[in-house]
Amino acid sequence: MDKLTEEKKSYLFVVNFEFNDSLILPLDSFPENILFEIDGVKNFKQKKINEETINLEKEPPDFSKYKNSFEYVKENLNKGNSYLVNLTWLTNVKLNCELKDVFYKSKALFKLYFKDKFIVFSPERFVRIKDDRIDSFPMKGTIDASIPDAKHKILNNKKEQAEHATIVDLIRNDLSMVAKNVSVPQYRFISEVFTNNKNLLQVSSRITGEILPEYSKKYGTLLSKILPAGSISGAPKKKTVEIIKEAEPDNRGFYTGVFGVFDGETLDSAVMIRFIEKTKDGFIYRSGGGITSQSDCSEEYNELLDKIYVPVY
Repeated sequence: MDKLTEEKKSYLFVVNFEFNDSLILPLDSFPENILFEIDGVKNFKQKKINEETINLEKEPPDFSKYKNSFEYVKENLNKGNSYLVNLTWLTNVKLNCELKDVFYKSKALFKLYFKDKFIVFSPERFVRIKDDRIDSFPMKGTIDASIPDAKHKILNNKKEQAEHATIVDLIRNDLSMVAKNVSVPQYRFISEVFTNNKNLLQVSSRITGEILPEYSKKYGTLLSKILPAGSISGAPKKKTVEIIKEAEPDNRGFYTGVFGVFDGETLDSAVMIRFIEKTKDGFIYRSGGGITSQSDCSEEYNELLDKIYVPVY
């Protein structure tokens, strides 16, 4: 990535959560089995596809197993080993179509179809780099938009306030490793996500800074300093990632990793959430949420189910 960036050659990059698997592809030699759209920049022409409505059926995971992991996380929180842990889970789902059909029909700021292995339709930008300025947009806080006074409730919920503040502070510290004059010009703003069965309100912030000279045009080195994304790991990051590995049923792989594009001038990227994976036994949807000392197990379980959707409307 450093070499391609310095040469101003455009490329796509995909990096997994564990930071032990990645793909970097120059955009002038691109395979047909990887499709992407990043804030309007894409490598495909929209195809006319079956007009049949996409049907996604959830098979809710075993609550008792989730609860065991939740309690392990809460135990670590109570011991002071972490302040916030992003706990994720697997849900078996049934689709009446193929992954590529969902990709073409879905509407999202960031989309990725990867070799018929998984698709991502993420609402969360990770970092955008342009003119030696870096911006990050952590997303923490989700609520069903149909709930009466939903915006007021999500913004005034004490648990959500604490969770969001923790992540903003973590990202601010992360950016301070690669940038100077780091600030938070936008704090806890609302955006709406449209889905096939309900609309959601999401809470985000913007953190920005001026890239230090040693990381200018060395975007691979820069990303290696700040991954994994704070919003899908927790704080403090190193210890929290260790807790995640013990609490979750398997490795995340590319789920909650990062993908993005450098176009020769600007790098834009997304956190790989809203993730459907194809396995030999069927489709898996991966979702989760931030756990704090104030979290309720049933509420967190319901939130991970709420995040299982396809943005088709």
